[in-house]
Amino acid sequence: MLLDAARLLVFPALMAFAASSDLFTMTISNRVAILLALGFGALAAASGMPIAEIGEHLGAAAVVLVVSFVFFARGWIGGGDAKLAAATALWLGFGFLYEYVLYASLLGGVLTLGLLEFRKYALPGRLGDEAWIERLHRRDGGIPYGIALAAAALLIYPSTPWMAAIG
Repeated sequence: MLLDAARLLVFPALMAFAASSDLFTMTISNRVAILLALGFGALAAASGMPIAEIGEHLGAAAVVLVVSFVFFARGWIGGGDAKLAAATALWLGFGFLYEYVLYASLLGGVLTLGLLEFRKYALPGRLGDEAWIERLHRRDGGIPYGIALAAAALLIYPSTPWMAAIG
């Protein structure tokens, strides 16, 4: 029962935290990626995941980490986004990686276009008093891509073996 509760809570809660943190502060703490990695390790061990399968999940995370850090180096995404994407790939493995990248790309595109449109208009007075809204509204501001990464992960997670094990 405790294992099922962990499967239901750990990954979704950390994804929701990452998305909200990126929305409100434009940062994703390193602790989120670390907790995701530790949570994966603990649940993989507790659920008896075979070593070969753990290796595949680690491989997926490594591939995403390398690609996302190239994106970071080019200024396309933030460092927190790169680490979050890799930690998410650790949980999803190669079996769900294509879906994750596809959904994150589509949702990220919608998010980016929505923010670009939002930035065309003046903020109503009261909204401008909120620092996080003003930061999102700035034309030179970034895109909190962690929202798209987390949303994509949460769309896929119910289909993964983590949730199938619950029944």
